[in-house]
Amino acid sequence: MSSLSRLSRIFRVAARYRLDTFFGNHNLPLSARIMARCAQFLPNPTMPRGERLRHALEDLGPIFIKFGQLLSTRPDLIPADICRELDSLQDRVKPFPGEQFTAIVEAALEGRVEDLFLTFDREPLASASVAQVHTAVLLDGREVVVKAIRPGIEKVIQQDIDLLFTIARWIERNTLDGKRLRPVEIVEDYRNTIFDELNLQREAANTSILRRNFSHSDLLYVPEVHWPLTNEKVLVTERIYATPVTDVASLTKQGTDFRVLAERGVEIFFTQVFENNFFHADMHPGNIFVDATIPGSPRYLAVDCAIIGTLTDADQYYLGRNLIAIFRRDYRQVAELHILSGWVPENTPVSEFEAAIRTVCEPIFERPLRDISFGQLLVSLFRTARRFNMEVQPSLVLLQKTLLNIEGLGRQLYPDLDLWSTAHPFLERWFKDRFKPDALVDRLKRHGPEWLEQFPQIPQLLFQSLEQLHRLDRAVSARSDADRKRKGGGFRWLGAALLGAGLAIAFPQWSEAVTHTPLSGLVLMALGVILLIRR
Repeated sequence: MSSLSRLSRIFRVAARYRLDTFFGNHNLPLSARIMARCAQFLPNPTMPRGERLRHALEDLGPIFIKFGQLLSTRPDLIPADICRELDSLQDRVKPFPGEQFTAIVEAALEGRVEDLFLTFDREPLASASVAQVHTAVLLDGREVVVKAIRPGIEKVIQQDIDLLFTIARWIERNTLDGKRLRPVEIVEDYRNTIFDELNLQREAANTSILRRNFSHSDLLYVPEVHWPLTNEKVLVTERIYATPVTDVASLTKQGTDFRVLAERGVEIFFTQVFENNFFHADMHPGNIFVDATIPGSPRYLAVDCAIIGTLTDADQYYLGRNLIAIFRRDYRQVAELHILSGWVPENTPVSEFEAAIRTVCEPIFERPLRDISFGQLLVSLFRTARRFNMEVQPSLVLLQKTLLNIEGLGRQLYPDLDLWSTAHPFLERWFKDRFKPDALVDRLKRHGPEWLEQFPQIPQLLFQSLEQLHRLDRAVSARSDADRKRKGGGFRWLGAALLGAGLAIAFPQWSEAVTHTPLSGLVLMALGVILLIRR
């Protein structure tokens, strides 16, 4: 299909579902207003706008479906009613022939499936927008699933992305809402995400790390990757047998403790985010299963680790402190932490920002805790911060979307889920553990080599700092007298001593790595020599 015919089809689908009603006429240029006026002769829409958008994306095919799924991960930009509808998008893609799948696997693995597997099912187990899955048995008898990328999908994706960029630029240039929603940025994010998903070795690496993080846990099980038969085009993993998390009837029949199941989902989320800093960011119901062999201690199983989120150390720290401050309803600290973290400009008026946060949060907290959506609270908080020029943090947006999924799933399983009672003790414990001596020693060991590498530069940096202080003294010499000079000299000596002591306390491992003499003595002696020479 040519780009022109594809674009024509997009316009026909948009007209059928009256997507023109998403924009007010006053926000459109003249040509678009004329088109919208013509669209008014079409039947009035009867479905809600979110449902109409979902149907339109489904009609346009798998790439637009994936784009809709990405839009649902941006509650900071997309209205809540549309996000909820798009979040229910499921891949409804016709499978491609098994013979074609077999040819892809054989080309990627450079061998016949009869030689690579004991048995190989040519009928698909599942078919998604960018990949298809078949079952097989390894030569050693282990059951596996084989995943391969759809043939020619890269070209289709690139064509549709080019069209999406064209539409996004038009919306951004010609509508007021477009400037606010930043559609070009969303399409750029989508392009990076979708092409990352085409690399199955990347997904395999994510799966392997997530499995290792929970290898000694009863909370979550992740299938094992069979690396000898895995590369960029093919992924082979252990086959799992479990109940889909949405099959509540089967879970009930097995006697599953839904309260434990829901609370464990919350614990898994916070463990991934704060202890591992590596979280599965696509935990929609289709990717989650439950092993209820032990009904009172059900275990989650997760698949499809193509999308993984991580946070910087600073974001992780400030996010944890923000959450605790929210739990304590300390809105002043929430405002200050947003500024300290750099999420909002440093010149933001703290009192004004605090008042805005309090206005959003306080009415929410007046409801029973079990009725409060923690994920929606974060969304509201970030939207408030956007009014104060908060930059979009992609990792935080991905995190809040994952939290919304986990919380929503938990409430479906156990409507009385109190996320706060699970999350608050976890965060308090995490902060205590973070500053235990063992944890500090581990961080010192981790960053020690980098600090040692920079250590030889320290004397020169100190000398330059003292030189700047000396120049500053000379610049204000007109105000100095003999007594002031004596005090200034004393302050320089005191500052040097404090600086040396601070270095010794902050980086005690230097003293062992550089010499057997205590580092504080070395630094103080070096500073003393420098200061004596300067005087």
